[in-house]
Amino acid sequence: MAPATRRAPLSRGPGSCLLAAALALAVLASPARLGASAAAADGSSGAPDWHVVSVSSLLPSAVCTAVGARAASNSSSLSVVHRHGPCSPLLARAGGAPSHAEILDRDQDRVDSIHRRASGAAASPAVDTARASKGVSLPVRRGVSLGTGNYIVSVGLGTPRRNFSVVFDTGSDLSWVQCRPCNGCYEQQDPLFDPAQSSTYAAVPCGDPQCRGLDSWTCASSGSRCRYEVVYGDQSQTDGNLVRDTLALGPSDALQGFVFGCGDDDSGLFGRADGLVGLGRNRVSLASQAAARYGAGFSYCLPSSSSAAGYLSLGAAAPPNAQFTAMVARGDTPSFYYLNLVGIKVAGRTVRVPEAVFRAPGTVIDSGTVITRLPETAYRALRGAFARFMRKYKRAPALSILDTCYDFTGYTTVQIPSVALVFSGGATVSLDFSGVLYVSKVSQVCLAFASNGDDTSIGILGNTQQKTFAVVYDVANQKMGFAAKACT
Repeated sequence: MAPATRRAPLSRGPGSCLLAAALALAVLASPARLGASAAAADGSSGAPDWHVVSVSSLLPSAVCTAVGARAASNSSSLSVVHRHGPCSPLLARAGGAPSHAEILDRDQDRVDSIHRRASGAAASPAVDTARASKGVSLPVRRGVSLGTGNYIVSVGLGTPRRNFSVVFDTGSDLSWVQCRPCNGCYEQQDPLFDPAQSSTYAAVPCGDPQCRGLDSWTCASSGSRCRYEVVYGDQSQTDGNLVRDTLALGPSDALQGFVFGCGDDDSGLFGRADGLVGLGRNRVSLASQAAARYGAGFSYCLPSSSSAAGYLSLGAAAPPNAQFTAMVARGDTPSFYYLNLVGIKVAGRTVRVPEAVFRAPGTVIDSGTVITRLPETAYRALRGAFARFMRKYKRAPALSILDTCYDFTGYTTVQIPSVALVFSGGATVSLDFSGVLYVSKVSQVCLAFASNGDDTSIGILGNTQQKTFAVVYDVANQKMGFAAKACT
């Protein structure tokens, strides 16, 4: 059931109960007309202030309801599904999905990785110890990458084409799959990629700029094969050879000479994913390698539910209803995509937080982080404003990093205040209901934001808040776009 919307009551005077009842009836008849009339009364923008949602629709379907959402008129468009949902090709043989607490705890590992990279911190001793215990020599250059992501796409590699289910991640640069022969590979969904069976495969030599542009690489000699290493913040890791081969996107589109990692020593929290596709800003990422053909940029839409599908598309074509804000780059973390979050609205009302609170640490947008992280001052203000509109509902225990939770047991419908994110240049993104609350179960539904614990760590716009939007990374014009209702 699609959520309805209505505006907040205009008063709390003696007639407020009758007014509220009239408003409730009006929204069921015509929410658009009600929003317009309320706007005329109070001088606001007319944006919906409330979500009215059926409690029975809060939890995703146990079966896949995907209908193959794709970006219009784009041959490179790929279907996107959640790795832990019923549409995932990985779930049936992976022993089931992790618990919500486990997902959120892993999410914190990823956030810690982003904060370490942004602050220039070195790899943690735990990661170094884990790697040293495997007897692997340190590379020439070393860094800790992010924890692994949440959404899966299917791509083809080699000639003839072989299909692989891989995580896509805007916070990573190097794409990779597990390859034969393998010294130490985890169990994955599909057979390993076999370079010997591809007529277009080639190793990347150490002298190649793509090798020396990696964060972590090593070479026995200038003419030898380039060895890469990626260590993720959750202590997952992949090591192998840097190679080239044909990458197939969609049924008839291919990218020749695509550079990726051929992993032969891999372990960690990858589930049964066959590998990863990196969409960061480094020259080795898929987005960078595909720019000459499709244009500098890409877009995706993450579905509202783990039982539905979205899309990933190369090129920066944007829907006509997209709102844009500036894309920001930072020299200390050149692979990340930053943007300027400057404010938040709850139920159409601006939350009083100085703009400097958001601007000082900056905000990165990330497809692999689940929950948006805010500066402590901003989070406290958001939480307080949200809780004031939720007083009628019983509070529920905290869930991992989420401390503002409610019990909707016994309700047929619930009324939730809208949350909108305001970016520099005036772009105001009113979140889908699925971007406001994180649903563990009907008796534990939580505000889907968390605090960084301070006002100095960078903010992170997570994938929960990105759901149902076409998120456009227009690298050529250095701007980010958001278009509502691009996938359901």
